[in-house]
Amino acid sequence: MKINSAQLTFCTNIYAGENWAAHFAVLKDSFPKLKEQLSPSEPMGIGLRLSNLASTELLENDNLSIFKAWLDEAGGYVFTMNGFPYGGFHNTRVKDQVHAPDWTRPERLNYTTHLFKILAELLPDGIDGGISTSPLSYKPWFNEAEKSIEATNIATKNIIEVAHNLKAIKEQTGKILHLDIEPEPDGFLESGEEFIQWYENVLLPSADKNLSVEDLKTHITLCYDVCHFAIGYEPHKEIIKTLKEKGIQIGKIQISAALKAKLPATDESRSLIKAELSRFDEPTYLHQVIAKKADGSLQRYPDLSLALNDDENCLAEEWRAHFHVPIFIADMGFIQSTQNDIIEVLNIFKKHHFTNHLEVETYTWEVLPENLKAPLNESIIRELNWVKNILNHPHE
Repeated sequence: MKINSAQLTFCTNIYAGENWAAHFAVLKDSFPKLKEQLSPSEPMGIGLRLSNLASTELLENDNLSIFKAWLDEAGGYVFTMNGFPYGGFHNTRVKDQVHAPDWTRPERLNYTTHLFKILAELLPDGIDGGISTSPLSYKPWFNEAEKSIEATNIATKNIIEVAHNLKAIKEQTGKILHLDIEPEPDGFLESGEEFIQWYENVLLPSADKNLSVEDLKTHITLCYDVCHFAIGYEPHKEIIKTLKEKGIQIGKIQISAALKAKLPATDESRSLIKAELSRFDEPTYLHQVIAKKADGSLQRYPDLSLALNDDENCLAEEWRAHFHVPIFIADMGFIQSTQNDIIEVLNIFKKHHFTNHLEVETYTWEVLPENLKAPLNESIIRELNWVKNILNHPHE
């Protein structure tokens, strides 16, 4: 869907199918129903998530041409893809393995190359295309400074190779494709500041006569996941302004909400809130927590279970946890979501149009507490309509 001169869609990482046949089957079943409700008279975009297995299978035989023909018939198109989770993403323990293989590994480079080959074929003329990816690697895997620096350099070298490939695609086809790097808590790049420092001090110095600074700024961009930035209490307006001043592009906004809990002074009230948060402590995904203390300092936990079991967390005034909750829900009783962060970012977008890609990314429907679950198609429709309402009307 096109709205406010940008493409708006949802990410298919909500679907459990990991091979191409399963993924295509659920798309054929769900997409026509979604389009009928959301965009009955105009084409509707799809934010395609493919595992490495599915991407390999889609490039085999005539699978890609069959998919293109189905898209044309169904009134769909693909302009953005999610290349963060390489392997299984549902019905399995993912946790920190969502970063594996990281950008130090040739498997990550090959996987991303496959995805861009697919996107170059699927992308309609006249719009840019992007693929979001991991923030280089996962910090807890590299505790020594020297190893962390070495890993960053290897990862950057592989990303430079992607940029070379995307420049070649642009020269051959005229299509502009970009790799959208997605910071998240405990990633090598976990904040706006860390992303900018890496971009200016590591990535851009790699420019040469075959790949200019302009080329890098065209093809290597930021995926602004609102949930991830909200967990770190980051100032959205300042980050977006700084990126613009430095000429670093935002390839995509991933519209997502985190858990938020204000911790009161009394032990009894804190216990009630922690009990409510414990309902989100599930074994599939990482649920990093960043706690804010009275003095403004931050305390980080790699997962929600560790925060819940820390007796010292009584010093915190607020928790934010990495659990993508439905974006249309602001208040869940004892706990809330970071929905206001989404509203703030979308209001900045309305004024400055700093990206062409908007993608709703709530992938946790299967592991939500029962009282928050709803039929999947109904939930997707409700989320996208909520975004459309924010974009079409003044909202503070």
